[in-house]
Amino acid sequence: MTLALYDTAAREVRDFIPLRPGQVSVYLCGATVQGIPHIGHVRSGIAFDVLRRWLAYHGNDVLFVRNVTDIDDKILRKAADAGRPWWEWAATHERAFNSAYDALGVLPPSAEPRATGFITQMVSYMERLIERGHAYAADGNVYFDVRSLPSYGELSGHKLDDVHQGESAGTGKRDPRDFTLWKAAKPDEPSWPTPWGDGRPGWHLECSAMATGLLGPEFDIHCGGMDLVFPHHENEIAQSHGAGDPFARYWLHNGWVTMSGEKMSKSLGNVVAIPEMLKRVRPVELRYYLGSAHYRSMLEYSEAALHEAAAGFRRVESFVQRVNSRAGAVEVGDVTTEFAAALDDDLGVPAALAVIHNVVRHGNSALESGDADAAVAAASSVRAMMGILGVDPLDPHWAADAGQDEAATQALDVLVRAELERRTRARADKDWPTADAVRDRLAQAGVEVTDTPDGAQWTLKG
Repeated sequence: MTLALYDTAAREVRDFIPLRPGQVSVYLCGATVQGIPHIGHVRSGIAFDVLRRWLAYHGNDVLFVRNVTDIDDKILRKAADAGRPWWEWAATHERAFNSAYDALGVLPPSAEPRATGFITQMVSYMERLIERGHAYAADGNVYFDVRSLPSYGELSGHKLDDVHQGESAGTGKRDPRDFTLWKAAKPDEPSWPTPWGDGRPGWHLECSAMATGLLGPEFDIHCGGMDLVFPHHENEIAQSHGAGDPFARYWLHNGWVTMSGEKMSKSLGNVVAIPEMLKRVRPVELRYYLGSAHYRSMLEYSEAALHEAAAGFRRVESFVQRVNSRAGAVEVGDVTTEFAAALDDDLGVPAALAVIHNVVRHGNSALESGDADAAVAAASSVRAMMGILGVDPLDPHWAADAGQDEAATQALDVLVRAELERRTRARADKDWPTADAVRDRLAQAGVEVTDTPDGAQWTLKG
């Protein structure tokens, strides 16, 4: 089956055909490093890490660029409020984001450009736009003339009469709908020289310069959160097409993490920071939770949902670990046809997880019946599929996180299995008080028992 992806610009699922066979170029709008990352920030990193892994599984050489916005109004304001240099504030929080990505098993990008490292390319971009009649300079500022591009609004569906850029008017704007490419220098703010005067870049210009500077004038996929469709990505398209670059061929956008139906953001005060989250669950469990919903859907955060997902991961982990210890070494195998079909259908992770849990159920039955070969085959496939999702329980990345847990889980499994065998015998003898007493004792110890057609299964309560 051909990989198909929902293209925001086309408003439909399209077969993915790379610009160059065997090579895929991807640009992901990364962090504006103004503060400590929360789970809403890292969802796009996890969602498109799965895309990257799946593209690589298909045999592609993936060039994956994730930028850093290290100069921005919010960064300058927060640094000033804290009495710290803006560059130090940005660098500190860039490290915090990279630490969060690494903790959650997100592969490092092929390149991670900073906006401040692409000023020269931004100046060249503005020169091209002015020469082509799509931009103008005024009082040291440079603006994009949205009326000069008839296709403006093609990504978001906005009509020009309804456009509001959400930025201050600035001096010299011909039309309030025009957006800023370059901001004239202000006292006590960083600035760089240009033919139109000293200043600093506008947010939208940064990404066009970094994307085309590293991936070329045309590349395969541009990713980001759905909140970036307008104005950020709309303006990226406008200035890139205005400069004569074809730019991105596919546009992918992930849904928000919400709380009580509202987008998780610092302004709403409903932030769940990554360091705090990692006190509640293991990094691999948080990764599993954040990646479990379809990337285009909203993920409504709750403690109950988090712990339910963590318990779901532990069921898979327990199976792989028990097979590895009881039936022989479990190497990474191959994904199932059903799993491949799910991911080829616009990265259908929920359907893919259903496939994984079905394989786990059959693998547990094989293990309990003594069919070691079938159990190892199932566990090998599970490792491959979980690896595509970035949560292979035996991946060395999670070793420090799970080393002692694995030994403890194996020891606990021996003890719980003995109790479950006692319960099975009691039920066969219709000794219901003994069977109930075993189940109650396990429940008090935090072990939840589920009776299935394949026998009793156990998990630790979240």
